[in-house]
Amino acid sequence: MAPAPGLIIAAPASGAGKTTLTLALLRHFARAGVAVAAAKAGPDYIDPPFHAAACGRGCVNLDPWAMRHETLAALVAEASEGAELVLCEGVMGLFDGALADGRADAGSTADLAAITGWPVVLVVDVRGQGASAAALVHGFARHRAEVRVAGVVFNRIGGERHASMLAAAMAAALPELPLLGLVPRQPALALPERHLGLVQAGEHRELDQFLDRAAELIAAHVETERLRALAGPPAAADGVGPPVPLAPLGQRIAVASDAAFAFTYASVLRGWRRAGAELDFFSPLADEAPPAHADAVYLPGGYPELHAGRLAANMRFRDGLRAAVARGAAVYGECGGYMVMGEALIDDAGASHAMAGLLPLVTSFAEPRLHLGYRQVETLAPSPLGNAGARFRGHEFHYASIQREESGTRLMRAATAAGGEARTVGLADAGGRVAGSFIHLVDRAP
Repeated sequence: MAPAPGLIIAAPASGAGKTTLTLALLRHFARAGVAVAAAKAGPDYIDPPFHAAACGRGCVNLDPWAMRHETLAALVAEASEGAELVLCEGVMGLFDGALADGRADAGSTADLAAITGWPVVLVVDVRGQGASAAALVHGFARHRAEVRVAGVVFNRIGGERHASMLAAAMAAALPELPLLGLVPRQPALALPERHLGLVQAGEHRELDQFLDRAAELIAAHVETERLRALAGPPAAADGVGPPVPLAPLGQRIAVASDAAFAFTYASVLRGWRRAGAELDFFSPLADEAPPAHADAVYLPGGYPELHAGRLAANMRFRDGLRAAVARGAAVYGECGGYMVMGEALIDDAGASHAMAGLLPLVTSFAEPRLHLGYRQVETLAPSPLGNAGARFRGHEFHYASIQREESGTRLMRAATAAGGEARTVGLADAGGRVAGSFIHLVDRAP
């Protein structure tokens, strides 16, 4: 069976409305009986659950910088399995990426478009501009030859006169480029946000109603069938097998999973299963301990800072972690999981909450500071990730600061995408069975 055709929904900049448009299109096509699949460009834990809710099937992350070519190609093929259409939401602006290899757009949505061959639909927020919007689209459409901008949607239209002006400007500047939609301003369709992005999908009690309203708006103002007809097949990826981005932490892995530990990549978890590992999920917020039969525990990132008091009071969870270590299980934490492995977490009000005490670490949100960017890392010590010298790619995205991190076994050396600012990060215990860092790992290094 031929792979499903795909489209990338991109924008000139963040905040243009591409997430809401993508969700609306996913829900619209799903309601119309189209087997539509979702993908998200770049490193993002928060948007994919919204996509899954909108279309009724899982969403894959596609990261052209952090993933090896074979991993990316396999995930593109996986996204199209059983689908008639794949819609992929871009990240930031179309050409926004990391500084690496002498380029400023490494890992950008444009890179993903060039690799996959999927056409781009550009979503432009036209508040405060008229005919200038056509000039902006003209520049984006011509900027990079291997990236095909196939259509445009103007978002947040101010009224009929505004719409007529934009349509006339596009007809004069780019008559060959389809103007697929003129979407009016709808403040009621804005999704609430917090410090790492949107409030998580699972916390929205009326998410289905929101998605239905968004789908109805888009159906009224976007030529959805014309948009669908622009989708193109992905580039061929012959001989690519199912991806296993990271080696399993153990044979039976207990994975923390709830509102405080929600930042997992589906590709990593599926890769562990493909490698023969069994996964059991447990909820620290519900005061559940890791299952006693687990020989490894994974504490992913999330929002432990919003639930620090509750986690501190959940002794069954904390005692269960310590019991897992005592019986020789491997314990690995990323970002929020790393913070919970420490001795204390200080919340934004300055209150200190006792954590698991597995590592000599105290973290704080009392003076939040953004840490953001791609990271290439090499392990410095044996750990649940393997022997020293293992190389990975990933990213960092948090506002926590380290209040105290006692000298001990450093887990890894991390550098930016360009290879600069190398520093040691994370901690491991002397036995190499307990480790963590602020880095979210995506894939092995190429």
